[in-house]
Amino acid sequence: MGLVRDLVKRIPSSPNLPSLDDLSRQKDRISPRLAFFRRRIRIKGNSSISIPLGVVLLFPCIVLVLILILIVRHPSSPVRIMMPPGGPPAIRVISDKHDKVFVSGCLEPQTNGPRANAAFVVLARNKELEGVLQSVKSIERHFNRWFHYPYVFLNDGDFNSTFKETITNHTSGSVEFGKIDSSMWGYPPWADQSVAKEGIAKQGDEAIMYGGMESYHHMCRFYSGFFYKHDLLQKYTWYWRLEPEIKYFCDITYDPFIHMDRANKTYGFTIAVKELKETVPNIFRYASAYKRLNNLTSKGLWEMFVEPPPAEPTVLPTDDPKYKPPLPEEILKTEPGRGGMPEADLEAMEDEKYNMCHFWSNFEIARLDWFRSQEYEDFFQMMDRSGGFWMERWGDAPIHSLAAGALLSPKDIHYFRDFGYRHTTIQHCPANAPSRQLPRIPFLEKTTLDEKKRREEDEYWESFDSPKENGVGCRCKCDTDIVDVEGKQGSCLAEWVDVAGGWASP
Repeated sequence: MGLVRDLVKRIPSSPNLPSLDDLSRQKDRISPRLAFFRRRIRIKGNSSISIPLGVVLLFPCIVLVLILILIVRHPSSPVRIMMPPGGPPAIRVISDKHDKVFVSGCLEPQTNGPRANAAFVVLARNKELEGVLQSVKSIERHFNRWFHYPYVFLNDGDFNSTFKETITNHTSGSVEFGKIDSSMWGYPPWADQSVAKEGIAKQGDEAIMYGGMESYHHMCRFYSGFFYKHDLLQKYTWYWRLEPEIKYFCDITYDPFIHMDRANKTYGFTIAVKELKETVPNIFRYASAYKRLNNLTSKGLWEMFVEPPPAEPTVLPTDDPKYKPPLPEEILKTEPGRGGMPEADLEAMEDEKYNMCHFWSNFEIARLDWFRSQEYEDFFQMMDRSGGFWMERWGDAPIHSLAAGALLSPKDIHYFRDFGYRHTTIQHCPANAPSRQLPRIPFLEKTTLDEKKRREEDEYWESFDSPKENGVGCRCKCDTDIVDVEGKQGSCLAEWVDVAGGWASP
């Protein structure tokens, strides 16, 4: 028992817990400091409802903080623009070795400056009037209200008076309407129409996108080898293609034609994506054959459209722990298939394989004299005679792109990264350039008769997106329902960056 008592004495005793009276006295000592804020006041003189005075004083402070946050985050706020980035930039910079953005941010448009010999080109039919109006209103709002370039509208039929009058009322530049004759639209004399129509019908049965639409095949062939030969375009040096139902998101406050000419560029794009493989199974065979038959060597752009060669297997040194010695030759010879012919890749040409990349040609700004060159004409004739425009669903986008790959170099190409553009469900829309945004001048176009609707439409563009580090756009307001193509699977931005000089920022 004596041993137990000694152990109990050696155990340290815990401090006595405070009693309820002690806690009450401690509360009374602290509470006078906050007693003023705990005083309750009535909402009305005779009301039974009261709230603490501290809540009444805190509420306007919260409102003031929220107002300050909204001011700082507003796109036009100088405070927002001057805020230092909180981390590494989300937008990477592309090397300017072969190409660079012409203008980052906004300029004061040079409304009295020189103009290029250029025009917008629109292929449309009367039934597409609403979609064409959407496109025309968009390009007028964001660009042509300052520069007033002319339009050329083409149709395989006749434009009616309603189409002509409506379009003329919506454009600030001159307008010409032309008809495409049978030499440029339809089946060529040398084609077997029954075979061609059977090929198109088969594509429809296989549910290939647009493959069963005869007019779509005619359109792709026209844009591949004929649009630049039309009489109405003979007087122009440059063209800017417009499609029905497209949208622009940024103000374009400089003249891209003038800048393309000064930089000695040939072709400009804003979106590069992969083609549907089932639409062009044999297109690369003929493009590669044209390049080989004409003894053409790549100028650096062809590689954008070719899958990279497989990496060489890593050879480990014999002293590496993971090294495994090869099997004896006599054993290898007994393996099935060993020593026979290697399996052929049916899609490869000259050990090269098409990666399906192409410049999305529903937007393009280009020199017409390149399309009119003998080299391009020879390329088109070879592709045309193959029958791929009928037996497969070759689009003008891979035709233009593979021709550029064979004939041009990266320095001839310009990426309009500062253009915000959408067609169907694919869009590219840049972030706005920090410290380079200018106040926007309202554009109250005259064609909307409802004054309220006209002002609401313009006010939508008044508040543009917040600038971001490495942004290049001018007063851009992007659609948020889809992901930008630069960060989307199927984009060919990485392939363009590789041939353009790589990334300049991590």
